Amino acid sequence: MGKLISALTMKCPRCGEGELYDKSTLIPKAGMFSMNTHCSECGLKYEKEIGFFYGAMYISYMLNIALFVTATVGYYLFFEDKVDGTWYILGYLLLTFLLIRWIYRMSRSIWLMFFVNYDPDKKEIIK
Repeated sequence: MGKLISALTMKCPRCGEGELYDKSTLIPKAGMFSMNTHCSECGLKYEKEIGFFYGAMYISYMLNIALFVTATVGYYLFFEDKVDGTWYILGYLLLTFLLIRWIYRMSRSIWLMFFVNYDPDKKEIIK
């Protein structure tokens, strides 16, 4: 359960304490997608090899599909006869644009969770 909570809170998947990202805020600014290279608590190197996080695109795709299905079902159940479909599409695009940073970060966090064992007692020396 520790790995899942670490992934959802965007913490180190091994110790559950170190931050994955430089800033925990989701307010857009320069470097908003920058990720720490190592865990500040246990020293885990996050990127195992060059291109390691390309696989996170699949997680991002799944999160986007889940958002789309949820928004579409919600539209047809509650708003179809009240709101024109064009407004639904524009609203969905705005929602996706607003959540892109969270989706990007969450997909990397979940992807990393699959490859690192939860072991809060293990420490590494950062080189």
